[in-house]
Amino acid sequence: MATAVQKITLSSSRDIPFNKLVLSQANVRRVKAGVSIEDLAASIARRGLIQSLHVRPVLDVDGQETAMFEVPAGGRRYRALELLVKQKRLAKTAPVPCVVSRADSDILIDELSLAENIERAPLHPLDQFRAFQAMREKGMTEEAIAAAFFVPVQVVKQRLRLASVSPTLLDVYADDGMTLEQLMAFTVTDDHARQEQVWENVRNSWSKEPYQIKRMLTETTVRASDKRAVFVGLDVYEAAGGCVLRDLFQDDDGGWLQDPALLDRLVSEKLKAAAEEVAGEGWKWIEVAVNFPYGHDHGLRELAGVTVDMTDEERATREALRDEYDRLESKYAEADELPDEIDQRLGEFEQALDAFEQRPVLYDPADIAIGGAFVSIDGEGSLVVDRGYVRPEDELPVEPKSGEAPAADDSAGDPVVPTAQRAVITIGGQPTETEEDEDDGVKPLPERLVIELTAHRTLALRDAVAQNPHVAMTMLLHKLVSETFLHNSTPGCLHANVRHVFFPAQADDLKDSLSAKNVTERQEAWKQDIPADDDALWNWLTTLDDASRMALLAHCVSYGVNALYERPNPYSGNGVSEHGLNVRLAQADRLARATGLDMVEVGWRPTFGNYLNRVSKARILEAVREGAGERAAQLIDHLKKGDMAKEAERLLADTGWLPEPLRLIDLDGGQAVETPADADTGADAALPDFLTEDGGEETSLEDEDDELAAVAAE
Repeated sequence: MATAVQKITLSSSRDIPFNKLVLSQANVRRVKAGVSIEDLAASIARRGLIQSLHVRPVLDVDGQETAMFEVPAGGRRYRALELLVKQKRLAKTAPVPCVVSRADSDILIDELSLAENIERAPLHPLDQFRAFQAMREKGMTEEAIAAAFFVPVQVVKQRLRLASVSPTLLDVYADDGMTLEQLMAFTVTDDHARQEQVWENVRNSWSKEPYQIKRMLTETTVRASDKRAVFVGLDVYEAAGGCVLRDLFQDDDGGWLQDPALLDRLVSEKLKAAAEEVAGEGWKWIEVAVNFPYGHDHGLRELAGVTVDMTDEERATREALRDEYDRLESKYAEADELPDEIDQRLGEFEQALDAFEQRPVLYDPADIAIGGAFVSIDGEGSLVVDRGYVRPEDELPVEPKSGEAPAADDSAGDPVVPTAQRAVITIGGQPTETEEDEDDGVKPLPERLVIELTAHRTLALRDAVAQNPHVAMTMLLHKLVSETFLHNSTPGCLHANVRHVFFPAQADDLKDSLSAKNVTERQEAWKQDIPADDDALWNWLTTLDDASRMALLAHCVSYGVNALYERPNPYSGNGVSEHGLNVRLAQADRLARATGLDMVEVGWRPTFGNYLNRVSKARILEAVREGAGERAAQLIDHLKKGDMAKEAERLLADTGWLPEPLRLIDLDGGQAVETPADADTGADAALPDFLTEDGGEETSLEDEDDELAAVAAE
């Protein structure tokens, strides 16, 4: 006959007055962890006691029950109830639901306490996300959920965003197929199809870091910090139907604008509206662009206007603002960090004071009728209107001097009066597309890229020379002595007649570089003082002290610096021979040593647009290998070129790496490396390898050949 299975008997439960309970000394929880006692007490006050206490009768010395009960399991709940009693929110004799085990049980009280704590299964994070989502769908607000669980509202928003990720990806996360950090990266977009597409692309890759997932999800978007987005404003963009992607888990600098086409349309419309307003002033032409290249006003005559003085009321307002600014600044001068509201107020004061300095300029109506203006956006996203330029073809005929016969076509001899006409508004852009190059070979740098890089270096050299009058004097004397005594007519890197050398090609970021800003500021500062009349200029120069004369000489000489690479073309009237190019680059290198020029210090960094997406994958990897190490190069060597270039920009940031055209050239004509300052850089120095690999193989891309074939040096 089969033996009957012994049935388990569970401990009975009953309500016990709180004042009959004591915390057991055998309770194993000694270290504070998890929800605080205060929060647990608030939870009990809101929801009641969800889980009973486990108690055991207290025996006296004779082994008899004393009507008191110790609590080996549920110590935190006991302390929370104790706090409520102290706060007079719970009566001392309030009945507490308890499970009572036998006093003579064979199970140690320590075992009960330990088992209750270690056998508890923690809630999976996904269950919490979905629970928050269910409460939200049933009518609870995010604020109410946050208050109920004693967490910030931002935490609730984050949990709800995680719960809104594609159910397919949530299932993968539930099965430990992805990390929480990876799941968080997918929350930057609500597009489930796109989320799943990106996951399919990275799931089998060994490199699937959260930043890479986030970058793939936002690769077709525009950062909210982009100057176009700042110019238009997120409110206007969203009102027009645009969507902004946000990252709730990290600082996203305002997020990403999902519709670049809409943004560009809004930018164009706002710029056009601003141009129409400027055109109403009577200008003949208005040229509009998001960016204008450095030197875009070359060849134009700049009009001299009259700056409008401030009124007494404006001066009083400015002084009041300045006094308040100084008061706040001195008050918080010793603070390590300014309070947010004070920092904001100081920023507002700075903007208001700067507005007073930007005084309007009045122009002669006759000049306005033949002149024009440029309308664009600066790096901070503010509108820039640069008025007062006359094109050569719009210049009025010069009236003959007394005693001279009028020109043959000036039969009437009447003064020329500009004809009033509607301004011609030109909206232009310079979109560039880089051809995808998947060839793994290390090819010579594209010719246009070398020209752009050496334009950066030329501008930096000009700034360095202008700041070193001694070097400028040496440079000028070297040129003059070479031509006077050595009869050396080979053009070097200085055009002694100070013919301003302009750049046939340049990167978009050149005009915003530190060198460009320094050169422009120095030019404007001198321009304020220099007389326009030739005799007055001579007299003014004679009165300058030696330091000012040297500084002015250095500034003027610097404009003749030419460190540009160009394709040798000795048969063109303005072309340069290969020997002449060698001399130019060698002298430019010597000049860089003399001035201590460091392209890293002047702000050049390799970016997706100015270098990395313009060269082959092999050169990208070579750059990362040199700048960030072999391990960093291995992290990206499997990526497609566009992705590789973007990641390379991140890896090379702050490494100080420079491409060959921006380094000092080896004296032996090989790789671009640093060399001693006293080394000989003679005129016979050979071109560096990056210009002559494979026996002088053509370096330009096909789509750049036509554009640069006829380019000659200034």
